[in-house]
Amino acid sequence: MNLVLLESGELGSHLAPGDPRAAHVVRVLRRKAGDAFDAGIVDGPRGKAIVTAIGPEGVAFRFEPGAEPPPLDPIHLLVALPRPQTARKILNEAATLGVASIRFFPSEKGEPGYASSSLWRTGEWRRHLLEGASQAFDTRLPAVRHEADLGAAVRALPAGSIRVALDNYEAAGRLRASAAGPPLALAFGPERGWSASERRLLREGGFALAHLGPRVLRTETAVVAALAVVQAGA
Repeated sequence: MNLVLLESGELGSHLAPGDPRAAHVVRVLRRKAGDAFDAGIVDGPRGKAIVTAIGPEGVAFRFEPGAEPPPLDPIHLLVALPRPQTARKILNEAATLGVASIRFFPSEKGEPGYASSSLWRTGEWRRHLLEGASQAFDTRLPAVRHEADLGAAVRALPAGSIRVALDNYEAAGRLRASAAGPPLALAFGPERGWSASERRLLREGGFALAHLGPRVLRTETAVVAALAVVQAGA
């Protein structure tokens, strides 16, 4: 936890004893009353939190805001709805790497039951974004959306965006896009790959097909590898 993230409504309050952030401040950072620690407001400024008291109610603090963090990279991920444990990793890593948005959609070869996971029903998904942003020492979270299908996800992309879909089977060459310049959309299919109709829809939507080499990667690995490629070229 490189940055303790706070919701705007928590200012003037305290971190409860059972809150992992309170445990981090007291047990890991070993802060006491009067000490400061790095903190930030979700989607707001970074700054310093000053411990004012530690007691039965938890860690009381005051927040002193500093500079706003830089904007997120204009990278938009389209991800065929994966199994929940994979989605958790993608949410965390994508937030760490600073993408602007993630759009999940049901795919023709995917499992429709993944959408009913407690990850999505309970709001757990947001915790993984917070963990990723905290790791990156950032306050900004990617926007997360669930689209009805791939077509809706494509239509929701910014106009004029560069569009690349990862495909191990029909791609002509390696991914060579860059995060510099216009918004960039990266599409990732399900474990079983894109269907013929999905490939057609992607091409009609302005997507080029690219691969990351001859090895077959897990979806979460492909996401991280693709982001590394495009961000290194920025």
